[in-house]
Amino acid sequence: MNRTTLHTYFSNIAEMVSKRGTCDRKQVGAVLVKDKRILATGYNGSMPGAEHCDDKGHMMENNHCVRTLHAEVNAIAQCAKHGISCDGAILYCNTLPCWNCFKIIVSSGIKEIYYTTDYSAELKDNVFKYAEKLNIKLIKL
Repeated sequence: MNRTTLHTYFSNIAEMVSKRGTCDRKQVGAVLVKDKRILATGYNGSMPGAEHCDDKGHMMENNHCVRTLHAEVNAIAQCAKHGISCDGAILYCNTLPCWNCFKIIVSSGIKEIYYTTDYSAELKDNVFKYAEKLNIKLIKL
């Protein structure tokens, strides 16, 4: 038997979670893990109770859709809502977090980020620069 690694397992789950995304510009999934257990998942979508891009259309500002919350923020918000600490957790995401998400990730105590696809946005260099500076593991699978 060829058992899948935990990194592949959680990365595959992040990819599956992304399929729930409600903004067709990019489907992103995130999984927060601690002690080999899933704490929360998140995908890009609107605030609870608000219209989704798939239903209402995009809300564009500076070439970005601002109607949606990013997957990483939704996963962290799920933890906050249910009183679960992210401190020391690992983030698996099918896309490299953007600069704004990265700042929230670091502030929540996450020290390791595994991702499968690069994010081609401005400020991406800041993510790599500060990951190294702050000793955050940033690993492309």
